[in-house]
Amino acid sequence: MEEYKKYNENEKEIVFSQAIKAGKRIYYIDVKKNRKDEMYLSITESKKIVNGEGEDAQVSFEKHKIFLYREDFEKFAVSLQKAIDFVVAEQGEYQPRNYEQATEEKSESNENALKIDIDF
Repeated sequence: MEEYKKYNENEKEIVFSQAIKAGKRIYYIDVKKNRKDEMYLSITESKKIVNGEGEDAQVSFEKHKIFLYREDFEKFAVSLQKAIDFVVAEQGEYQPRNYEQATEEKSESNENALKIDIDF
């Protein structure tokens, strides 16, 4: 995962960003500030699409975005956790093919985990 700070040409400042590589997909979780200095989350899924084969192959990226505003953080987090708990209850914990490597990655990601503590 990568963390960085940058400015967007649309004048929306990115104050925090994390990239999560997952196979053909990359998930970006960005904390942005609007012109009023209010922060919100921008979550982007970017999926690599390859059309054709060999030298004629054309690569493009399909992107989907959601914007999550501060007043909705708690509801979103609760619902996301409920959905994750449901999948785990129905299908069990996911065991990657290379379990040792995934355990190392999980340990590293826990050290860099994004923790949100919201007081209302």
